[in-house]
Amino acid sequence: MSKRFGMFFATTVLAAALFGCGGAGEENKAANSDIDAEKTPPVSKDVELVVWGAEEDEALLQQIFEGFQEEYKEQANFNITFAVQSESGCKDALMADLEAGADVFAFADDQLNTLVAAGALEPIANADQIKSQNLSGAVEAACVGDTLYAYPLTADNGYFLYYNKHYFNPEDVNTFDRLLQVAEENEKKVTMDWSSAWYVYAFFGNTGLEVGLNDDGITNYCTWNATDGDIKGVDVANAMLSISRSPSFLNTQDSDFLAGIQDDSVIAGVSGVWNAVAIKETLGANYGAAKLPTYTCANRQIQMASFSGYKLIGVNAYSKQYEWASRLAEWISNEQNQQLRFEMRGQGPANTNAAASASVQNSPAITALIDQSEFSCLQRIGGNFWDPVSAFATNMANGNPGGKRLQEQLDTMVEGITAP
Repeated sequence: MSKRFGMFFATTVLAAALFGCGGAGEENKAANSDIDAEKTPPVSKDVELVVWGAEEDEALLQQIFEGFQEEYKEQANFNITFAVQSESGCKDALMADLEAGADVFAFADDQLNTLVAAGALEPIANADQIKSQNLSGAVEAACVGDTLYAYPLTADNGYFLYYNKHYFNPEDVNTFDRLLQVAEENEKKVTMDWSSAWYVYAFFGNTGLEVGLNDDGITNYCTWNATDGDIKGVDVANAMLSISRSPSFLNTQDSDFLAGIQDDSVIAGVSGVWNAVAIKETLGANYGAAKLPTYTCANRQIQMASFSGYKLIGVNAYSKQYEWASRLAEWISNEQNQQLRFEMRGQGPANTNAAASASVQNSPAITALIDQSEFSCLQRIGGNFWDPVSAFATNMANGNPGGKRLQEQLDTMVEGITAP
């Protein structure tokens, strides 16, 4: 199946996919259900499986494969091959040729609907068991409607506040105003990346202004330019301008944020768990992390929101070894191996028991992410969202140098976000 045809197919059959897929995948699902229900292992034979995962996960996955092969050594002879494929690019790689894709693959949760619509994923046979073992947010991310199509793996793709305890106490980090005040007093910087619409959602998400994906699964709806209601679009824009006017605010990307932490020019910033190890090494006992602060908007404090994201494990519906691929996917994502993933890679577990373990609870970054989860939502956004938001927010970060009317800029942004 070509990539172009695959994407067309995904669009046209989305509604049907929500109610389950037929064809070869249906046979696999039925076979897998029978095996799971009867707890009868497949007949002993040679089993070849291909697993796609991030390059950084190779050592971890090889260890997990060894455990799987030891567990089932009496039932089959395994040849498990690892191939590098980023979670973010997994959908495109699969859509290029589903039948030639990996048997088991890791992917970002925002790709789920497309993969289900394309027939790449079948409902999980023991869905109730998997749902009961994982955090509700991770389960929601792995479902279309109420149907579970993938195995939750991590619950850590979000953002929160890092800070240097040498400069801030826990009360200081509750509001953006106080963060900037302390930074100004010490001639330091507080950072956030306003060139990325992913982070900019933080200002709009808890205001009553809305953005999301339409039923077609492609286009967006958006009310960020609303002129009525408790909080208007211009209120948010003015709040962002107020922040950008502080001499201690720095609009910068992740690499410069980390460099600033390391040279002590930056004492707080918004980022994610991928920087936790480097920041801990740099700050030592002064390493702090917390949920996002509130910010002043329309003369009140608004809790900053965030997009939440999850990594999932999928089983290719076209796998020639669907039953064993399903068992391996469940093994990769079980409690023991999610704990191992945290220990080796620092990634936050989706499994409820693993997330409650002492080692995870003692991680400032993971704890901050869990605290922020109350104010986060799944990223379900069409492709036209990113560039218009980035253009608008970058101009706010620069202080609106042209003086263009804020309402006009908001209208332009929303027009771009909702474009067909």
